[in-house]
Amino acid sequence: MEFDYVIVGAGSAGCVLAARLSEHAATTVALIEAGGSDRKLEVRMPAAFSKLFGTSYDWNYTTAPQAELGGRGIYWPRGRMLGGSSSMNAMMWLRGTPLDYDQWDVPGWSYDEVEPYFRRAEHRVGSNTGGVYGTSGPIHISELRTQNEATGAFLRACAELGMTRLDELNGAATEGFGPTPVTQDRGHRWSCADAYLRPAMARGNLTVLTAAQAHRVVVEDGRAVAVDYGSGERVVARKEVIVCAGAIGSPQLLMLSGIGDPDVLARNDIPVVRESPEVGANLMDHLATGAYFRCPKPITMSGAESVPNLLSYLVGRKGILTSNVAEAVAFIRTSEAEPAPDVELIFAPAVFVDHGRTPPAGHGLTVAAVLLQPESRGRVTLDGREPVIDPGYLSAPADLRRLVDGLKACLDVGATEALRPYVSGTIEPYTDPKTDDEMAQWVRDRAETLYHPVGTCRMGADDASVVDPELRVRGVEGLRVVDASVMPTLNRGHTHAPVVMIAERAADLIWQH
Repeated sequence: MEFDYVIVGAGSAGCVLAARLSEHAATTVALIEAGGSDRKLEVRMPAAFSKLFGTSYDWNYTTAPQAELGGRGIYWPRGRMLGGSSSMNAMMWLRGTPLDYDQWDVPGWSYDEVEPYFRRAEHRVGSNTGGVYGTSGPIHISELRTQNEATGAFLRACAELGMTRLDELNGAATEGFGPTPVTQDRGHRWSCADAYLRPAMARGNLTVLTAAQAHRVVVEDGRAVAVDYGSGERVVARKEVIVCAGAIGSPQLLMLSGIGDPDVLARNDIPVVRESPEVGANLMDHLATGAYFRCPKPITMSGAESVPNLLSYLVGRKGILTSNVAEAVAFIRTSEAEPAPDVELIFAPAVFVDHGRTPPAGHGLTVAAVLLQPESRGRVTLDGREPVIDPGYLSAPADLRRLVDGLKACLDVGATEALRPYVSGTIEPYTDPKTDDEMAQWVRDRAETLYHPVGTCRMGADDASVVDPELRVRGVEGLRVVDASVMPTLNRGHTHAPVVMIAERAADLIWQH
């Protein structure tokens, strides 16, 4: 099979590019996805996303043991289906701050330059104070249809603590709090497969191959010409191969194709096609800690899957099962020296333990603290053909200090008058650490990923970067990487929105050539 463009990975970025490139009728596009269909109730039902964890819809990764987290290997879910992680995330649309993009210091990628691409993607329904959002894009963004009453109390608690209520969390100023904007359409998840891919699949010039795991990008005479996948199949790219396999899959595929650190390739008996030592390096992720509070009112998501709640969802797309779990957020600075928020507080009207896989000990609430700008860096390498993921959590001491300060902020929220009717002490598994040392140990023992790995195919204007400012892999013609792996640093938000933005801009960059 031959196509003009071959895209590897039908996650957020791959869906955007498949749709945008196939808008041109004379252009042929192939999209290769290792997983399968996203047609499943647990994908559609917002509150059910954790039911997908550890299933065939999940890559089900585990990191290398983390020395600073008590030697624990950390579970990393990643979507393995059409829509990728946009089909199993918490649907939070949070761009971050303008500083996040300006600090990349890459030509063409300042916030003023990328902001139009956010707007191109966005279809804001409901409030749009100040015209922050786009209103005619493919991705539906709205408020939750049914907000938990405890979430309203959390918002009042933030105001009680002197935080600023933000009309829009995606505006120029993000220090403050508000309800979470979600990628939903009338109570259903609205993934990139819904927004971009499904409409495009009716076009005759787009071919989508599922259950088709890519094994290698074929490079001949310095140019990417094909992708080997499945059980010996090959698809040829007349113009470009575009790798959209995410912060783990993209460096993995480049290394399997002979593009990477020569030492890593040599250890795995892979012939060197192009030396690029930074492939797999610069790995960052948002690490989260938090506190759990017992709720004396039976209003939380414990037991949410009752028959009445299920009927409310199935019949009217309303009720507790439309919740994205992380219903409200606050962005705070733990020090006046910080140029922008360095910790995000997330409120859930549930005891969200073990990624939602462990039943709670009763009705409870979670206030989590997320480290937004980690100084720690890790790496993705190979063991044979499999990725080895070492995020290097807390290898920079400042990261632990900020998370302890974030945990204190969670406790301050739980102690407010606004939350008093909804909090009666803490609940298992929280251990009530009191001193800084005890809090640091709680972080080491229980901190988990917030599912935002980036950086492993870093974009930059310098020769050491994996991809250039137009996302072209240095030293290999006809090959680009377009996904979270190209982000030089993490944004002070969530990664779904910037990945869509990157893909929207990449489509323009491709057409310029």
